[in-house]
This record gives sequence, C-alpha cells and structure tokens, in this order.
Amino acid sequence: MAVPKRKTSPSRRNMRRSHHALGANSYVEDKETGELKRPHHVDLKTGMYKGRQVITPKED
Repeated sequence: MAVPKRKTSPSRRNMRRSHHALGANSYVEDKETGELKRPHHVDLKTGMYKGRQVITPKED
C-alpha cells in the first residue's frame, strides 16, 4: 500500500483545494419573455428549448 513519505503542508493542501470552490450559477435573459433562465435548460413556463416546443407547459 502506498504511504506518503512526507506530511503535506497546509499551503500545498490548500493550493490543491483551490479548484474545489463552487462558482455562482450563470443566468441568461430569455429572448422571448425577458426572464432570467439557466443556459442549456428547458424553460418550464413555456416548455421551449432552442426555439422549439419540447414539453407542454403546466396549466396554473
């Protein structure tokens, strides 16, 4: 079994973990309605994706 020869310093450990941070979610403005939506996601209110109807919208 592999065992580390030296203790990993806190600086090196934290540099490795620097890529683990979560970024903020990105949103784009919908061309049709002007509402914010996630890119590459189906708009649940209208059921549109890439300019075509994918799902039937829910009735309120």
